Amino acid sequence: MKVLYLKYNPVVQIVPLSDSSVLLRLGESIAPAINRRVHLLAAALSLHPLPGLRETVPGYASLTLHYDPLALTYAQVCEWLESRLNLVAETASLPSKMVEVPVAYDGPDLDFVSTYCRLTVDEVIRLHAGTVYTVYMIGFTPGFPYLGILPEALRVPRMETPRPKVPAGSVALAGVQTGIYPVESPGGWRLIGRAPLSLFDPQREPPFLFAPGDEVRFIPL
Repeated sequence: MKVLYLKYNPVVQIVPLSDSSVLLRLGESIAPAINRRVHLLAAALSLHPLPGLRETVPGYASLTLHYDPLALTYAQVCEWLESRLNLVAETASLPSKMVEVPVAYDGPDLDFVSTYCRLTVDEVIRLHAGTVYTVYMIGFTPGFPYLGILPEALRVPRMETPRPKVPAGSVALAGVQTGIYPVESPGGWRLIGRAPLSLFDPQREPPFLFAPGDEVRFIPL
């Protein structure tokens, strides 16, 4: 593991994940500032790609780099990263788009959220739709957007026992985040509504509706 010191972040760690991937860790928490740095780095590194680097995958507070082990070594990837990390400007703009998502707020957990948060259903809807969210990362299932940060008044725990099937398009809450299930899958987040959009289409280019760093606004139907 290497520990680097950056202008905008005192400690950054580079950790080997496998014989063909490296983890660049910028923090340990779900925080807007840290996530923004992750996306700034991803955007900066993509401007001058390293031959043999296959993919960069942003996370909450880290960036995973997958490379061709026949073309690059771990040491070469680390050296390339070190030469570029301090070139990122904190004031740089991020490539992103605003996506408006229509929602029918009629989910099976809407009453639970209302009761747990001591809010009326209308207040839950107003708070959820009144916030602009950032796509922290895509994961879990193809195209699932992890969105934050949820207003403190709407934060609820995950279900103790996940549902075996959550319908595609379900809008959900858990902890400090909200998200949308792109395909039918198991899930333990609290379901508050439905979005009539296709979040994942393998025949579409790009196949995902959202990209890390995008902004999302929910529009009540």
